Amino acid sequence: MITYPLLTKHSTVGLTAPSSGVPHELHDLLKKAIAKMEEAGYTIKCGETVWKQHKAKSAPAQERAAELNKMLQDDSISLITPPWGGELLIEVLDLIDYQQIKPKWVLGYSDISALLLALTLKTGMATAHGTNLIDLRGEETDPTTKQWENVLTTEKGSSVTQYSSQKYQKEWNHEKPSPQVFHLTEPTVWKTIGGGQVEMEGRVLGGCIDVIRNLIGTPYGDVASFREKHIVDEPIIWYFENCEINTADLRRTLVQMKLAGWLDHTSGLLFGRSAANNPVDGYTAEDVYHEIANELQIPVVYDIDCGHQPPQITFINGASGKVEVQNGKGKVTQTFR
Repeated sequence: MITYPLLTKHSTVGLTAPSSGVPHELHDLLKKAIAKMEEAGYTIKCGETVWKQHKAKSAPAQERAAELNKMLQDDSISLITPPWGGELLIEVLDLIDYQQIKPKWVLGYSDISALLLALTLKTGMATAHGTNLIDLRGEETDPTTKQWENVLTTEKGSSVTQYSSQKYQKEWNHEKPSPQVFHLTEPTVWKTIGGGQVEMEGRVLGGCIDVIRNLIGTPYGDVASFREKHIVDEPIIWYFENCEINTADLRRTLVQMKLAGWLDHTSGLLFGRSAANNPVDGYTAEDVYHEIANELQIPVVYDIDCGHQPPQITFINGASGKVEVQNGKGKVTQTFR
């Protein structure tokens, strides 16, 4: 069984930085994002860590964990979200009191996805891989990103469908701010190995492959136990996004996941767009995708709306998912059962 939190209008949102906080010179961006959330009717409980950043983290691990634990145990908070990702979220995983968590959404991506996946695997509570708070500061929000709220207000037993974006952002341009925050200039095309129509069904799990791979072999990456306790051996749809690793490292990571049993009983793989897929000796990301598709004999879809080339679909770890791809367009339906 999966526990599904529920976000309602006028809920309380907890802001904390279990990875990186916001340095002083960028506080204005965070203030704008908070104001937008308040305009939307949410009450904000803001921790101290979000306003700090020193040596690749918002604060020492004990301080980050204490603030996070307080929010995880707070019945009044329906959603916890960080300002953005970072580098050293993994330091707090062993300091979380998993037994005392009250059901609530945790939303984010990048380094935060290590927390999201660990929470779902350890507790069976669904978590949300999607937009960061700071990217909601614009005068308006693009249709794909905007779906985060629709997804998190979906009730248990119901389904929610999202569609691939029309255009995506190839690179960040902070020097030229836009009303939507993102500069959506490139046509979105979801691609499949073999180029044909793809359909897959299974429980949704994943995150930023750079950091969730660090959970393999730890108590926070026990996929086998999660299967037994929460999804009764249903197949898994894995979604991955690549922030920084080259193609050879991507290949090593996928092989490690396979050897560790993470990819057992997998119905399909989804890979987000990435500017980091740098080829090694002519070995491309497409080569990697072809190899893993052939080895596992499952469909592989790539260049989806997930990760550091926004916008991105809100994927729910633990949800029952159906993904359909045809003619470069994607449809993701998630059922909270």
